[in-house]
Amino acid sequence: MSKTSKASAQPALLALEDGSCYRGFSCGAPGEVSGELCFNTGLVGYLEVITDPSYAGQIVTMTYPQIGNYGVNVDDVQADKIALRGLVVRDMCTHPSNWRSAESLPEFLRERGVVAIEGIDTRALVRHLREAGAMRAVLSTEDLDEVSLVAKARAATPLTEVNFVEEVSRDAVEPYEYESIHPFAKVAPKEARYNVVAYDCGVKSSILDGLVEAGCAVTVVPWDMPAEEVLALEPDGVFLSNGPGDPDKVEGTFAQVEQLLGKVPLFGICLGHQMLGKAAGAEVVKLKYGHRGINQPVMNLITKRVEITVQNHGFNLVFSSLGSLEGDAKTAEEVTRVSEESATGEDLRPWTHAAKPPVVQNEQFGRIELTHVNLNDGTIEGMCFLDVPAFSVQYHPEAAPGSTDSQYLFTAFTRLMDERESGVTNETQNSRETEDYLAIDIAQDRLAGWKFDSHDEGFTASCGEPDRLEGSSIKDANNA
Repeated sequence: MSKTSKASAQPALLALEDGSCYRGFSCGAPGEVSGELCFNTGLVGYLEVITDPSYAGQIVTMTYPQIGNYGVNVDDVQADKIALRGLVVRDMCTHPSNWRSAESLPEFLRERGVVAIEGIDTRALVRHLREAGAMRAVLSTEDLDEVSLVAKARAATPLTEVNFVEEVSRDAVEPYEYESIHPFAKVAPKEARYNVVAYDCGVKSSILDGLVEAGCAVTVVPWDMPAEEVLALEPDGVFLSNGPGDPDKVEGTFAQVEQLLGKVPLFGICLGHQMLGKAAGAEVVKLKYGHRGINQPVMNLITKRVEITVQNHGFNLVFSSLGSLEGDAKTAEEVTRVSEESATGEDLRPWTHAAKPPVVQNEQFGRIELTHVNLNDGTIEGMCFLDVPAFSVQYHPEAAPGSTDSQYLFTAFTRLMDERESGVTNETQNSRETEDYLAIDIAQDRLAGWKFDSHDEGFTASCGEPDRLEGSSIKDANNA
């Protein structure tokens, strides 16, 4: 077993606003931080979690018992600046074993000023958060008095009162420079086929990589860049990124999205999904403890396939708040019945058994179709606008870390942009009952653009110019 840092001489204390306290030892930088305490269920990917801007304002508990086993590889870093407030683990490894490792995780945390604690019962802590919900907390190596630290936790600013997107977004318009860093990773096409503008609400670098690998030249803009300035860049599509905090505090983004809807193809993920919903007048609710991990099952209602998804959000849209329902009345009654008993306020799982996904009639933007549902709690995980070119998912398709099941969504975005380029207008789009660009065969999409060459020494893999429009749909696969 790897050696750990449990012998650290510096004690640390974690205090929650409800009076719960957990003592342990420092395994990061000394100091004191406050934030909303949440948990992530991933077994791997701790560096991507730590460097994900979506964790701004939060103290993250890792549920897997030992963290840091494979060390730190800078290629996995998702943002230059660390936004999360603190880290909680059961056991921190100080002597990692991995050929890619440049340093240990405790060294990385100390260099970047991240306060961290180990040696506490994280199973008990996570069970407490599941029952009581995410809450304010203070983590300190300086003040070890429980009464004092609990008082500080209760006085901390709630997550819902801060616009964290403003803190993590870039300030200027920047073209994204792509670098292929892994020997067997896909590489970008030699020439980009699409010009995409990406709103930076706290975007991860691997998400931008996914857009580039799908054939997009990406220009990243600040979170509140006016819609007319975005349109002046003449994009083929606009991407709405992930980001931290309460979507109600990000009016600077969803006000622009409202103006962009119908004028250019839109694709939103995570907070970007919520921005599309807010632009259409949707209600947003705070989840009890959120979805944070790499193993959330989600069904695509168009293909009836289940994806294992990567998620990181504490808020969720209410699908029924988008408009009046146009769907199977019997299933709608079942949704109403089970939603009354749901902890999230809305359980959409009965729609996974329906012949067609439900559609609501939105007063401003027409029909909106439910496309993805979380199989754990029935919350909305995806939607598409049937009368304007836009779609979104609540989860992360970039697989950093996690499953590649959802990477087809980047392909779906390029297909949507291709439709607009080929002359599909809002008027012709109105005749549709569903969006074919989301009906993609995951297995075929994973291999699109790849070629394998045999050599005496073994083999190498490379990515040629991907043809994303042929042979990658469910319909084409079934007719083969």
